[in-house]
Amino acid sequence: MENDISTILSQFPFEGKLIEIQPINEGLINTTLVADFGEKKYVIQKINTNVFKNPDNLMDNIVSVTEYLKKSIEAEGGNADRQTLRFLKTVDGKPFYIDEDGECWRSYVYLDNSYTISSGCSLDEIYEAARAFGKFQYLLGDFPGNELFETIPNFHHTPTRYDNLMKAVEENKAGRLDEVQEEINFFKDRKHNTSVVTSLLKSGELPVRVTHNDTKINNVLFDGDTKKAICVIDLDTIMPGSSLYDFGDGIRTSATFGEEDDEENIGLNVEAFEAYVKGFLDGTDGKLFPKEIELLPFSVILLTQEVAMRFLTDYLDGDVYFKTSFDKHNLVRTRAQIKLIKDVESKMPQLIEITKAACRRS
Repeated sequence: MENDISTILSQFPFEGKLIEIQPINEGLINTTLVADFGEKKYVIQKINTNVFKNPDNLMDNIVSVTEYLKKSIEAEGGNADRQTLRFLKTVDGKPFYIDEDGECWRSYVYLDNSYTISSGCSLDEIYEAARAFGKFQYLLGDFPGNELFETIPNFHHTPTRYDNLMKAVEENKAGRLDEVQEEINFFKDRKHNTSVVTSLLKSGELPVRVTHNDTKINNVLFDGDTKKAICVIDLDTIMPGSSLYDFGDGIRTSATFGEEDDEENIGLNVEAFEAYVKGFLDGTDGKLFPKEIELLPFSVILLTQEVAMRFLTDYLDGDVYFKTSFDKHNLVRTRAQIKLIKDVESKMPQLIEITKAACRRS
């Protein structure tokens, strides 16, 4: 392994003398290492080509977006070295290195004195994370999102997710159909939700934007001194889409009670929703269209419904996509997300008023 790493390290123009290499085990997709060269540290990642089957287009997306972010940040007088990831080209001038086994490796500069948060977030931290994702939208507001490659086709195309569920119902591969009729009827009753955003994108009433598509709070770096959010990370799922995808999933993963499989305790935390919507609107700073703002509360239902349909689809197919920890885990996840949807639906008038009030203050 040491020889392999030495070969990989030799392909990038790192500054200084190598002191040590440490693995980072937080990510679930890519293999990640941190190499300490004294004055600078660098992140080295092996791209998971089982998930991202076209690394050329994947890195084209990332390089295009990060270079655009750098110019936008500098134009505003910000610190681009601190506020966006800086990827290194190989010694051959390429965005990644392919080793003798066909594995793809890339590197970017490690941001010192920074940290991530995974759980137990305060309202201030939720606000900061939302502001970071909103700022991401703001800085890329004029970037032609439809020019980006879809690293995971139809990832947030909710009508396709619904069709996949109906196909799983028809095929009933795992023989589980009889026990999920109530859940299937729930989604059939809400089929109309699935095409709201995709139809508006198609008609041009909603703009196609650069979307992050994985807006968990642990994909934001916080400054170790100021405790403020400074940089959005994990850019593999950058694709063309709607800002509503990022907002809705940000709420689903950061502004709720309980884990996504905690049917007993799950629910929308209204105070956290308020903190998130304030942060997101402050970050976007007037870049969002009125229709986008109007649909922010609805997007929470849409994105929760999407992932719930994916859990149920996987359950009917025999648990072939999502990792499970126990029998019927995907069904438990489905039911928890359905409970969350119902809770959001019941609070919708309140969420709409919170969003309007946040608009007036921003």
